Amino acid sequence: MNVPNILTVSRIVLSVPLFVCCAFSQWELALLLFCAASITDYVDGWWARKFHQTTVFGRIVDPFADKFLICGTFICLLGVPVLTNQMTDAVPTFFVFQPWMVIVIVARELLITTLRAVVEQSGGDFSAKWVGKWKMGLQCIAIIACFVFLSLLYHSTDVKLGFPVSEKMIDCVYYVWLLTLWGTVILTLYSGITYSVRAAVVIRGQNRNR
Repeated sequence: MNVPNILTVSRIVLSVPLFVCCAFSQWELALLLFCAASITDYVDGWWARKFHQTTVFGRIVDPFADKFLICGTFICLLGVPVLTNQMTDAVPTFFVFQPWMVIVIVARELLITTLRAVVEQSGGDFSAKWVGKWKMGLQCIAIIACFVFLSLLYHSTDVKLGFPVSEKMIDCVYYVWLLTLWGTVILTLYSGITYSVRAAVVIRGQNRNR
């Protein structure tokens, strides 16, 4: 249990109270927990590469921790009615947060996990590429924007945040949430296709060499 692995496990541990906060609409605390968990994702990878502490445990658990955090949070957010309802006539119903978006995200993660297991079990290289890292980054930005939006929305008439909140500010963050959400869905689809093609090429090449 070196530092990167401890950070990876802490990401899983932080995800549990995060999901509880979502269930009880504690959006400010959920935002803090998600940001802390997201930071561990960056730090553990940097630390492992910097100090050559990559382990088999980390290679297995780190992707699981990422998927547990991201997929679990998106699933929890489906239970927030304001996110799945049309907030303004300027945004068509089709563009708001919908269950099919979460299905796409979860399905992609399950598919890539399966392909990675098949490829690496046969000795191939299926390490993460830039598209996967950008996808993870955009997912984090989308979720952070969502938590900020919910925090502003439910405390717009409250002094809890410590500063005045206007409808314009709420609308602005809402549009950022929708844009990053759609960017996440598009990049998730693209990365899923990219990894699938890459896996097919690797598997085909291995079969030819047998």
